[in-house]
Amino acid sequence: MLCHQPLEPLKLLNQYEYKIPKIWFYEIKGVQDVVTLEEIKTAEKLSSLRSKVFLKTRGYLRKSLSTLFDLDPLEIPINAHPGKPPILPTGMGNISLSHCKDALTIIWHKSKIGIDIERTDRDFNYKKFAEKYFFHTNKSIHKKLTKNMILNQWCAVEAAIKWDHGKLAKDINHWQYFEKPKELIHKKKNIHLNYSHINFHKWTIALAHEEISFKPEIICCSKNF
Repeated sequence: MLCHQPLEPLKLLNQYEYKIPKIWFYEIKGVQDVVTLEEIKTAEKLSSLRSKVFLKTRGYLRKSLSTLFDLDPLEIPINAHPGKPPILPTGMGNISLSHCKDALTIIWHKSKIGIDIERTDRDFNYKKFAEKYFFHTNKSIHKKLTKNMILNQWCAVEAAIKWDHGKLAKDINHWQYFEKPKELIHKKKNIHLNYSHINFHKWTIALAHEEISFKPEIICCSKNF
């Protein structure tokens, strides 16, 4: 695993000074062995597929945050129920995670943050998708659509929904996407966000954030490319 560790261990959890967001990328390699007994019991109540996803994401999340906070993975005080965004106690920052069929990305930031990941070779009818969800909200869509354009927009909107702790089905039609400047606006809630993209090998990653100047960088990767 390639990691750039924090320059010094965290002394006080509520006095973490690094403002640059920390991003981890993993190619999913099965369920991790760093989940709590409570998380195992929760997983047993889920379907087989949801159980595996729940345990994988929580394991990688604990593994990542343990390097950030210099704590044992099982001691990370995270609230991460199925179908809910993971939450850290007040003063420990904000986290967001996203996964696709073969990869997982996690972000920690001092401020509120949202992240989404998609494979760039994802096969879907992007023209019908755009007509259904984006034409009536996005005034910057060009006449000549490309799959990459719609995938990037989809990724940014999903990141914004995670920033807001919203619901995809409920909120997707309310988000308006602008390419220049890179803005996202929730028309109903009057939320204004900025977004960033990371093109990372076979994946595209989007971040939704309030800051205008934002230079995200993946600090830890589980694969040598």
